[in-house]
Amino acid sequence: MSRPDHMDVAAYALGVLDEQDTERFEEHLATCWACAAELETMVPVVGLLSDIDGETMMALEQTATDPALLDRTLGAVRADRRRTRFRQMLATAAAVVVFGGLTGYGFVSVTDSEPSPGVLAESTPSAPSDPTTSGPTAPPSGPGVGGTEEEGDQVEATDPTTGVQTTMFLVKREYGTRINFILRKLPGPRTCRLVVVRKNGSTEVVSSWSVPNEGYGTNTRPQGLELSASTSALAEEIKQLQVQSVDAAGVASPLVTVPL
Repeated sequence: MSRPDHMDVAAYALGVLDEQDTERFEEHLATCWACAAELETMVPVVGLLSDIDGETMMALEQTATDPALLDRTLGAVRADRRRTRFRQMLATAAAVVVFGGLTGYGFVSVTDSEPSPGVLAESTPSAPSDPTTSGPTAPPSGPGVGGTEEEGDQVEATDPTTGVQTTMFLVKREYGTRINFILRKLPGPRTCRLVVVRKNGSTEVVSSWSVPNEGYGTNTRPQGLELSASTSALAEEIKQLQVQSVDAAGVASPLVTVPL
């Protein structure tokens, strides 16, 4: 390896070698670890020197013999560098603002061009509770209402005299029994109640409600009525469940009876 090859490290790092000398030096660099290490140390310096243009170098050379002129020149160069950096910062900030504005406009344009979907709220877990009543529902298909599977033992009954139909689901609970039931072919207006008849002969009214003129599960209103009630009686203690109609005088008559 020759001395000139080693001296070409700085020239190669600054990019001042011609094409032929560059190829020659790169061939030398592949086999010389010393030049490779020296080139690595020059990388930060080259980055700093890249900010100095030819005019600045000439000005420094011309003022090398005059300290006062050198100081003024260096001050002017530093001020020019600060102004350049400041302009670059302003340009970058402006680009960010413009890009952010365009992005926001594009987002608004896209969202405004499409119909807004409904807001879906996630359900919040809560302590288990037994509902007392609910609104009318469509006639059930299978063991559930509206295709929703009901828990508990299912029983059905239709009264041959009144024509009232019911589907009941008995759910065993620690406190007793929960009763979910659906009524159809129930004419109105009237007041109704659900009565639990125990095997020991005692009775308990567990729910009551009013039926409007159009009734439930009728030609006027095809939707059935879904309700829920609870009793302290265990399922094995219940003899039958009976839906009764109560007149203005408080006299009750059976509408449909479900034996268990």
